[in-house]
Amino acid sequence: MGVMRFRVSPPGFLDGWPEAEQAYISGFDGRVFPTRVEREGDELVCRRPSSDSGRLHVAWPVPGFGRTLISTSSLREQDTVYLLALELARGKIGQLRNQLAAWEISGMSVPEGFDEASRQAHQIFARATSAQDDPDEACRFSEAALVHAHNAAQMLTGAYINQRLAVRCQRSKRFPALLGCGLAGESPTQWESLPGGVFNSATLPICWNRIEAIEGEYEWEESDGLVDWTVEHKLLPHGGPLLDFGVDGLPEWLGAWSGDLENLQSFVCDFVETAVSRFVGRIRVWELASRVNTGGALDLNEEGRLALLARAVEVARGVDDVEQLLVRIEQPWGGYQSAGDHLLSPLQFVDALVRCAPGLSGIALEITSGFVPADPGRRDLLDLSRLLDIWSTLGLPLYVTIAAPSSGGQDAGGRFVRSAKFDDPESSESEEWTETLQADWVDAVLPLLLAKQSVAGITWAHLDDRGPSGFPTSGLLDGTGAPRPVVQTIHAHRFGHWPAN
Repeated sequence: MGVMRFRVSPPGFLDGWPEAEQAYISGFDGRVFPTRVEREGDELVCRRPSSDSGRLHVAWPVPGFGRTLISTSSLREQDTVYLLALELARGKIGQLRNQLAAWEISGMSVPEGFDEASRQAHQIFARATSAQDDPDEACRFSEAALVHAHNAAQMLTGAYINQRLAVRCQRSKRFPALLGCGLAGESPTQWESLPGGVFNSATLPICWNRIEAIEGEYEWEESDGLVDWTVEHKLLPHGGPLLDFGVDGLPEWLGAWSGDLENLQSFVCDFVETAVSRFVGRIRVWELASRVNTGGALDLNEEGRLALLARAVEVARGVDDVEQLLVRIEQPWGGYQSAGDHLLSPLQFVDALVRCAPGLSGIALEITSGFVPADPGRRDLLDLSRLLDIWSTLGLPLYVTIAAPSSGGQDAGGRFVRSAKFDDPESSESEEWTETLQADWVDAVLPLLLAKQSVAGITWAHLDDRGPSGFPTSGLLDGTGAPRPVVQTIHAHRFGHWPAN
């Protein structure tokens, strides 16, 4: 068994650091090792089956930037203990330098002030490395270096967004992506509360476990009404996910066939064919399945899910010439692999699916912040940009679903919303999510998504907070039906760059 030890400073810090339990180690290819995290005094001990070199990922409080998920550089196992803050600073500075080099090669202009912030990060980090005989002093320097590295990363990413948006606006005089919102099961009577023209698409919950809750009895009235409503409001309808491979995501009666892959395939194909056939010519974008990489339904392993999905793609393509056929990826960074229940990383899973199901035409990614356990810490824009670039290497358009909570607490389904600070220059301590923080998160993330040529669609997860949801309190409308501040933020970015349409 491989073991890595990290000293945490100051003494006692581990007692008030709950995110430490969600730390994990990844390999050079991005695959996350099954990781068991233990606390021994002021040391964080990470145990895993492999002794290969790896990068530790953990949420760390950075003044002015909140509890941000940071990774070390690739570390080998050794008998001596690593200083955690020092290695996190080394990893962040290395990430910053690598991204700078990549963007400069592509022709990006470095923003004013970046060189100074980067220089300060390097100088303070050098002092940290020379002070390792005094771990507390080395950690103080490392934390200061992290602040400067994050400042530099923020400047660099901001310049990248501005320059790429300028190019995209020049290439396309019309809004170049689908911008949509997820609807609940009934026609949204409060839709008129939204500013006109913000969204050009809507995602309709045409899901197997809602439509065929009882075997052989189909309930289409709700779906038919939603499709009619989108046509009336001149929105492009997205259907799905038809299949939900998460826990309790498939019809309960299907449990009798658990373990019988041949019969499961027959049932899956029958429903997919029935649903797509019903809306031929009316729904041209289908989200075939969600939670395909994380799974949980019917104890299906990765091989079983791949087999069902490949056949479902083939059936859907045979029914109608669908414009886009997507699968949704949950937790695209892959942190869930640390539990040891998955062999393939999210990217490897989709790559395997694309090879055996060439009819797949797009990938839907869930990009969220503030939900437990999917989000162990806030990701900065440099991390998000890198993630989107990695997924774009598959050569398929990306459709991104985004969500963030408007308040802290717990939803009716028992899922907690993590309290978190987005960007307070005075503190790195956590606080409850608010509608303002929700809008701030979107204000940072949405421009980056619009700047990426590979992103063909962006969907806000929920219009309102009615009913159970995987993303509690994330609706665009509050309990009275009034728009939350996030709506104005989306509106500003929607028309700020493409005002003519």
